[in-house]
Amino acid sequence: MMIEVLKSKIHCARVTEADLHYMGSITIDEDLMDAARLVAGEKVYIVDNNNGQRFETYVIKGTRGSGKICLNGAAARLVQPDDIIIIMSFALMDYEEAKAFQPVIIFPDPLTNKVPK
Repeated sequence: MMIEVLKSKIHCARVTEADLHYMGSITIDEDLMDAARLVAGEKVYIVDNNNGQRFETYVIKGTRGSGKICLNGAAARLVQPDDIIIIMSFALMDYEEAKAFQPVIIFPDPLTNKVPK
């Protein structure tokens, strides 16, 4: 049996931009992507702590070290800059593998979105 489990989470990142006129997705600082083991094009689930919105999109690499978290396209209508969001990715695993798996959870600096040291 395969089950879907949390693979990684960026907990309480601050939205820096919302760009309605971009084709879609979420742009994430490449340092945060590396720390959370996210890859460009990966599907992620977003939760906005400020307004309760929940939606899926995919990741685009942002400039390394920029702290950028930008919701693009239609998702830009669901958030505001300075909203606090949770970014989650999931993976399919067999039941036994999932029991032992430990997800990566990142807590970025609340002002800069920088990866904690």
